[in-house]
Amino acid sequence: MPYVTTNDAVHTLYLGAEGAELDETNPENRFGIDWLDNVNAQLDRVVESAPGALVITATGKFFSNGLDVDYIAANGDKLSAYLDRVHALYVRVLTLPIPTVAAINGHAFGAGAMLALCADHRIMRTERGFWSLPEILLGMPFTTGMASLLRVRLPDSTVTEAMTTGRRYGGADAAQAGIVEQAVDIEELLPAASDIVAGRAAVAGPTLALIKKGLRAPLLADLERPTPPSLLA
Repeated sequence: MPYVTTNDAVHTLYLGAEGAELDETNPENRFGIDWLDNVNAQLDRVVESAPGALVITATGKFFSNGLDVDYIAANGDKLSAYLDRVHALYVRVLTLPIPTVAAINGHAFGAGAMLALCADHRIMRTERGFWSLPEILLGMPFTTGMASLLRVRLPDSTVTEAMTTGRRYGGADAAQAGIVEQAVDIEELLPAASDIVAGRAAVAGPTLALIKKGLRAPLLADLERPTPPSLLA
């Protein structure tokens, strides 16, 4: 389950299992109900601590493989409510009162790729892992909130290609396409992310949250709108 470490003013939220950094069988960090509960509990812990900054990353080969398809298959009647919970996590990360950086350590697909976009700044490793929106290849539409998130956070040419082709972007390609601001070797990933947020920690607080909410108001409104059963964007 996700966990947090803290070093001075920098909190690091790991989406994966503790101690699984070198374990190729590490969980895919899908958005299960318990996983969502745990991530929110960890964010509570971060926000309630002294002002600082947050790095969001993971352990093993995945950043996040997105929606919990097993849960969806077994709970089709709860799909709208489930997606509303996913949207609520996006809203929370988008409006945190602290600076945030996503350090994409491995594969970030679908809902996991979108979670990375909710951070203020994004860094991705170069030598392994893809950022991708495979929904078109799976016959899955985007919700209105997800489509808005992608339109707001990505350049138009990139969002069109990513949403309509399912292209897999490696680190260097993701940086060139404007999905991430930087692509670095894995050894530099967390140090670079920590340096960036540490330099911004002084602006943490209620005013930062208000600015983020004003800056992203139309997007937040789309994400907070209940998901209709049709799930059409």
